Amino acid sequence: MPERMSVLVACERSGRVRDALRRRGHRAVSCDIEPSDAPGPHIEADAREALAARPWDMVIAFPPCDHLSKAGARWWPEKQADGRQTEAVALFMALINAPAPRVAVENPAGYMCTHYRPPDQRIEPWQFGEPWKKQTCLWLRGLPALVPTNIVEPTGYWVGGDARKYGAHRDPRKRSLTFQGIADAMAEQWGR
Repeated sequence: MPERMSVLVACERSGRVRDALRRRGHRAVSCDIEPSDAPGPHIEADAREALAARPWDMVIAFPPCDHLSKAGARWWPEKQADGRQTEAVALFMALINAPAPRVAVENPAGYMCTHYRPPDQRIEPWQFGEPWKKQTCLWLRGLPALVPTNIVEPTGYWVGGDARKYGAHRDPRKRSLTFQGIADAMAEQWGR
């Protein structure tokens, strides 16, 4: 059994990563400004408050991508002018610079890839047993790149095409949900 770590899973409502870590014996707590969708230890607050609340051995963060994703690049000038993008960048940077020895920040390709630095890794759900294409970037500090666990043939794009029959194209909660295969890989590989 690996050493039990104190882990903050920031900007997570679903509890998927938190629960995957807890199943492996870690003291994982999710945090979001909204309540958790699943029962379990959860801090309902800004992630920056949770970072300062106590020392963490690891931080895994999923900051909102609404103002950073390249999918919305045509609205960046408006979001820069009204401060939404500045606030999103500030949260991302607070998370990547968290006072913890191990940090992972997830976001899609977009503003941070060029205005901060390129991500350390790009992953796809189909590399972790989920039959979808949805490229996700990971910025890592003190953690190795995730190794694919179960490569399957993708059936379509999660946020378009086939995702329509699952309602993911209209529901931001479904669209941004961490796939269970990725949550399990994070817990298994980073929780060692």
